[in-house]
Amino acid sequence: MTGWHAPDDLVAHYADGSLPETDGWSLEKHLEQCGACAARVSHAVRAGAAGVVLAEVRDAVLNAVREPAPATATAPQASTARVPASVPQASAPTAAPVPGPAPMPVPPSATKPAPVRAFEPAPTVPTAARAVGGRLARLVWAAGPAVRGAWAGAVVLVAVGAVALAYGGGWTSARPWLLAAAPVVPVAGVALSYGRHADPLHEIAASAPSGGLRLLLTRTAAVLAVSLPLLTVAGLLLPPSDPHLPTGPATAGWLLPGLALTLASLVLCGYVGCRTATAVVGGGWVLAVTAPLFASAGTRLTARLTDQLSLYFTGASSQGSWAAAIVLCALLLAARRTAYDRLEKM
Repeated sequence: MTGWHAPDDLVAHYADGSLPETDGWSLEKHLEQCGACAARVSHAVRAGAAGVVLAEVRDAVLNAVREPAPATATAPQASTARVPASVPQASAPTAAPVPGPAPMPVPPSATKPAPVRAFEPAPTVPTAARAVGGRLARLVWAAGPAVRGAWAGAVVLVAVGAVALAYGGGWTSARPWLLAAAPVVPVAGVALSYGRHADPLHEIAASAPSGGLRLLLTRTAAVLAVSLPLLTVAGLLLPPSDPHLPTGPATAGWLLPGLALTLASLVLCGYVGCRTATAVVGGGWVLAVTAPLFASAGTRLTARLTDQLSLYFTGASSQGSWAAAIVLCALLLAARRTAYDRLEKM
C-alpha cells in the first residue's frame, strides 16, 4: 500500500458517475487496499442521488432475511417398525402359477463378467509447467511493445550484422560505428515501449495503480536488459580496429553514456511526452557525433569518428561527467514522479 489517497474531486466525480472509465478502474483498484478511501467513497455515494436507491435495496434485503421461511409440507414416511410374528397380517391373494416353457441352459462363458478396461486420463500439462509458462508470458507482456515487437529483432540484427560484416565482409572499421550507434538504441526502445502511439492498451495500463513512472521504468529496464548485453557482446566479438586508425575507446565505454541518454529521455518525457523526448535526445546525440565529422576534413571518416568517440567515451573526466548526469537524472525522476501519473492518458 502506498501513501497516496484519492483527492476529494476524484471521489466526487466517482460518486456522481462522471469519472472516466479508466480512472474509475484505477480508483477501484486502490480501494481494494485502502480502507480510508473506501469509507470516503462509500459516504459520498450514500450522500448522492444513488443513496436513496441503495437504502431501498438494503431495506428490501434485510426484510427478506428477517421474515421466517414458509414451512414446507413433507410426505409421511413409511414406518420401519417390525411387526411381531404373533400379530396376524392380511395377506394378498396370490395367483396360481402358470406353467411355461422350461428355461434354456446358459453356457458357462456367458456367466463370466466382462473385463473392465482401465480408465486412461487425458494427458495434462504439469502444474509447474503451466505456472512457469504463465509467469513467462506475463513477464514478456510487461516488458512492453518494443521487446515483443520489431525493435528487439532490429537490435539482434545490428549486433549480428556488425560481427558478420567484420568477419565475412572484411570490414575492420565496424567497431567505431557500432559504438556510435549503441547509446541511442535504448532510447529508440523507450520510444517504442510507452505511449499511445506504441501500445494499443496504453490507456488501460497507464491508468492502473502500477502505471505512470513505475510502468515507464519497468519497460525501460526491459529495453536495457535486451540492448546492453547484445551490443556489448557484439563489440567484444569484433576484430581489432584497422592499425592505420587511431586507438578507439573501450568496448564498454558506451554503457554510461547510453544509460545517461536513456534517463535523460525519461526526464524529458515528463515535460513533452515520450515520443518527442526520445526524438530530441536521440537527435541531439546523432548531431553531436556527426557534426564534427563533416566540419573537419583531411582524414578518413572512420578515423575522425574514432577520435570523436574517444573524446566522449575515454578518460575519467568524460566517464565521470556521464555518471554525474545519471545521478542528476535519477534525482529529477524521483522529484517529478507524480508528473508521470497522467502521462499521455488523454
